[in-house]
Amino acid sequence: MAIPPPLGSTTRSNFGSRAVHKTLATAANLANLLPANTVLAFQALIPSFSNNGSCLSSNKYLTGILLAIFSLFCYLSSFTDSFVDSDGKLRYGIATCSGLYVFNNEEERKSGADLAKFRVSFVDFVHAFLSLSVFLIFALSDQNVQSCFLLDRGPNLNAFVTNLPLGAGVLSSLMFTIFPTTRRGIGYSDIASRM
Repeated sequence: MAIPPPLGSTTRSNFGSRAVHKTLATAANLANLLPANTVLAFQALIPSFSNNGSCLSSNKYLTGILLAIFSLFCYLSSFTDSFVDSDGKLRYGIATCSGLYVFNNEEERKSGADLAKFRVSFVDFVHAFLSLSVFLIFALSDQNVQSCFLLDRGPNLNAFVTNLPLGAGVLSSLMFTIFPTTRRGIGYSDIASRM
């Protein structure tokens, strides 16, 4: 016959497992919040746009346009969200002041579904600003971009640019933890929790 565990031990182990699960879930969400895919796509395109750092004036314009497009995408992606509609289909949209504007689904917008709960909040702007800042820091620390725009950099600027991405990543991770979001936009892997 098995001896049951003491009364207090199951609540402590449940509390411990919940704390570990919450910590791991928060760490996993950081991968979705940081603009890793945007940085990777930028890193793939910047050598050809900047002529491998040997920028002519046309390459400077192209590099600037690429920076602007990716910055806009990085900022706006913080406002995307998703939900499962009445048919069980996953729908994406962008948060607005009045609610979620659903992409490619006119019926959902007209049906009066409860999309107002997805409206923009202060936390969305915090996440958008942090995501944009992290992207710009990583983009501007690229050697090709620096060769185009920062020609006369000294040892102090080199040391600053070398250490800035690490500091920005740590600070933004801390801020993402302090200001959590419930948005599950394009690219999130845990959409099943919404079903």
